Amino acid sequence: MNASYLAQDPTLADFGRDPWWLVLGKIVFAFAFGLLATLLGVWFERRVVGYMQVRPGPNQVGPFGLLQTLADGLKMAFKEDILPKAADKVVYFFAPTISVICAVTALSVVPFGPMVSIFGHHTPLQVTDVPVAVLLLLACSSMGVYGIVLGGWASGSTYPLLGGLRSSAQMISYEVAMGLSIVAVFMTAGTMSTSGIVAAQGHGTELSINGWSIPAPGWYAILLLPSFIIFFIATVGETNRAPFDLPEAESELVAGFMTEYSSLKFALFMLSEYVAMVTMSAVTTTLFLGGWRAPWPITIWEGANSGWWPMLWFFGKVIALVFVFVWLRGTLPRLRYDQFMRFGWKVLLPINLVWILVLSGLRAIEDWEWQGKAIAVGIPAGFLLIATLFWPSRKPKPQPTAQEQVDSRPYGSFPLPPMDLQVPPSPRITRVVAEREPANIATGSDSREV
Repeated sequence: MNASYLAQDPTLADFGRDPWWLVLGKIVFAFAFGLLATLLGVWFERRVVGYMQVRPGPNQVGPFGLLQTLADGLKMAFKEDILPKAADKVVYFFAPTISVICAVTALSVVPFGPMVSIFGHHTPLQVTDVPVAVLLLLACSSMGVYGIVLGGWASGSTYPLLGGLRSSAQMISYEVAMGLSIVAVFMTAGTMSTSGIVAAQGHGTELSINGWSIPAPGWYAILLLPSFIIFFIATVGETNRAPFDLPEAESELVAGFMTEYSSLKFALFMLSEYVAMVTMSAVTTTLFLGGWRAPWPITIWEGANSGWWPMLWFFGKVIALVFVFVWLRGTLPRLRYDQFMRFGWKVLLPINLVWILVLSGLRAIEDWEWQGKAIAVGIPAGFLLIATLFWPSRKPKPQPTAQEQVDSRPYGSFPLPPMDLQVPPSPRITRVVAEREPANIATGSDSREV
């Protein structure tokens, strides 16, 4: 088979024709990719965060510390598995598996490369594809949160339950913004198939402005920049990663929804978090970064998007996005719960709705001769609208002084230290002095000797 066939984009008709052993091999490859990426992802995060904090990170077990994650996993497997007395045994056992299965299932519709030849069979480097693959990705992302919610409820403890409730609110808040971002993608691509979306990004577009044809890149991360930014922020919230790791919130809830878990069940929850991070990086690459297609400087080479080379470009993009996840965790502090909810409902959602409206209007007038003028006016208008949303509506009020804040609080709300920094006497010493006062008067001694 010639290279031109191997470089062609897969279509829905190319799926469902593989022999059973080839389908099984693809499934094993996708599962192994998720597990191996998790092992390397934990090591990668610890090394990168260690570099940011000027310390070495894991560097003793194996070359460069690569076997440290495997050693930690074996240690978890041999730890004692404790079952809380008030736990629901069935749900308590299946909750971690739900999170892992949903995270791995999303990899089944992610294209890793174009058409290739495997033992004489020409097949796409993708497990399967369906006309509504994007909806399958959304369903897997939503169902994964049920494992966290059920795990917190089935533990029979207060703190895990609070972590599960936070996670359910987080799912509702950021799933809407993520869905609207994907609307812009399949509105532009004209399909909800993941292989079709990658194929649509492989062809550059042209913007006609006053008779001039300006070539534009095909990656939706550039053409649909607001959708790309909002989608990636929503993925950080969906995967419970910092600064949106409120379901865990170690400083507030001990360990969140998995406080009562130990041994392999705890390892499964940890595995699901990192598999979800890698999976959402792969989904972001597919929807916005051209999928397995090579970036611009490499596309000068004619064979860059043929054969097995596209897998290298795909994995490079995924690693770059995982680095951004780690970068955010090592840089930004955790948001408060009210800040988190306000950002999802009052910032991301309105901007996304306005952007979808503008994009729909531009597509409605794409056949008009003044399309270029509309684009030239619509893009600055969109940035002006975003600036208006963030512009302060009124002059901020001056901050009250510390004494004014103390005076404004109702009496008895909670104890406050004295403003003159004079520590009051200990209640125990005061009680002892009161008990010995009659004896001191009789003997003529001083109570300050106590």
